[in-house]
Amino acid sequence: MDIQTVRKKAGREEIDYPFLLSMLEGYTRPRDKISDWLESGDLIRIKKGIYVFGERIAQTPFSHEILANLIYGPSAISLGYALSLHGLIPERVTTITSITPKRNKSFATPAGTFTYRYLELKKYPVGIEWMPLGETGHFLMAGPEKALCDLICLTSGDSISMSHHGMHDWLIHDQRLYEEGLHSLRVGRIKEIATIYQDARIDLLALFLKKFRRKK
Repeated sequence: MDIQTVRKKAGREEIDYPFLLSMLEGYTRPRDKISDWLESGDLIRIKKGIYVFGERIAQTPFSHEILANLIYGPSAISLGYALSLHGLIPERVTTITSITPKRNKSFATPAGTFTYRYLELKKYPVGIEWMPLGETGHFLMAGPEKALCDLICLTSGDSISMSHHGMHDWLIHDQRLYEEGLHSLRVGRIKEIATIYQDARIDLLALFLKKFRRKK
């Protein structure tokens, strides 16, 4: 089995250890073969059990989002990184941020830094979307409303003043959200999230957005 055949069978750049073992099931010492690929640079270990193909073998750039789902799970892209992907903030967020119903975790890898914030299980699945990536890829990410609600939920309580003015300052000045982006958020979806999160700041967000839109 050569590495080019493995890449063809994989159909994408991000693979895990069980997949490699399935490709090498005829070998008596599959770990030695994997070690050879790692030493040659044809395979790059992102963390234990998670790999991408090296530059010589790769056919497309690897996906940070798919890796984020694979590195620690269950998890979904959310918070600042999701807000950036949704075009709600101007900054390109370099740390890949996710939520998880497991404990907080952070991984510094050859592909970048991946952080995971704990969100209790009843809050975790609401608002997560299945995002397509190319012909064969996909990953889990919070929709824009959930990403913002997650950010509020995981922000310390005294950081957001419980007033419309305080919410405006936090969104526009502290988080640097585009005003046009705020107009695109679905208030109904935020209200649905609020019923599950039971966080007064998210209730305030829904009220603020209704008032904010009337000023447009």
